[in-house]
Amino acid sequence: MSALLDLLPRPLDPVRSIKLKLGILLVASGFAGLVVFRLGIGWIAYRTSFTAIAVALVTSQILAHGMTSPLREMTAAARSMARGDYTRRVRATSRDEVGELARAFNQMAADLAAADRQRRELIANVSHELRTPITALQGLLENLVDGVAQPNPAALRTALAQSERLGRLVTELLDLSRLDAGVVPLDRVDLEIGEFLDEVVREAAVTAAGAGRQVDFQVQVPDAAGIVQADPDRLRQVFANLLDNAARHSPPGGTVLVTARPAADHCRFEVLDQGDGIPRDQRARVFERFTRGERAGTDGGTGLGLAIARWVVELHGGTIAAIDPPSEAKSGCRIRVTIPTPA
Repeated sequence: MSALLDLLPRPLDPVRSIKLKLGILLVASGFAGLVVFRLGIGWIAYRTSFTAIAVALVTSQILAHGMTSPLREMTAAARSMARGDYTRRVRATSRDEVGELARAFNQMAADLAAADRQRRELIANVSHELRTPITALQGLLENLVDGVAQPNPAALRTALAQSERLGRLVTELLDLSRLDAGVVPLDRVDLEIGEFLDEVVREAAVTAAGAGRQVDFQVQVPDAAGIVQADPDRLRQVFANLLDNAARHSPPGGTVLVTARPAADHCRFEVLDQGDGIPRDQRARVFERFTRGERAGTDGGTGLGLAIARWVVELHGGTIAAIDPPSEAKSGCRIRVTIPTPA
């Protein structure tokens, strides 16, 4: 029925006021009724009929004001949003289609405000993260050029560390942009859980030793742990980030424990360090962009690694969360990753 009605002409489209359209609709309906009355009965009470139409027209204009005010508010709010003001909201009290439209408009405005805030935060955080290594690298190079410092191995290692920090940030930003655009295909293969964890732990141990971190990595995987279907490069990226964070925040001589517990339809991985841990009120936020929490320190973390890890895990249909450390551990950060296993 609605499809047939859409094919009919719309004679009131040129009228620019919905209140006027309602008035025209009411008058036209009244006159149509009078014509039918005149043809069917043969007479019309003219004074009574026109008085009734006039009263109905005035009443419709009064009632239409409340019906159309949300539309006027949405028009004003949309113009404000075009100027960058996302704070205006529409009063949505009615339960009809206009009220639903007003509530949807308010939700859209809130989403746009959140997106604009995230964009501003992203620009500010990226600028800050880029400025820090660039300033350090520039200062070091200026000292080398001016002869204040000598190009000894220590100076070169410092320059290399800052360059690696810049490269890591750029790589993470590129990964983030690909994830946001949804252009990160997963090349899933069968991964043997024990072999995979042994490999990523060996790589993490080499990285930690190169950074001068005295950390002992341990792996606890049951015999015949089974397999997971995952993209090896992307999943390795997740655990490399988790193990690097654990090594960075563990005390000298501390232990980073990696465990895997297969179940019927998933495998639960956990990474536990012996650092200070993450406060409960920050555990959900650490997986947001550029959120590093109180335990981040100033050792080069970009605040993007856990956000990328969360998206990679979710692309695999899994979950990632920071949970309470085990009861026998006095402190520490415990990250749990759940990856579905093939049926």
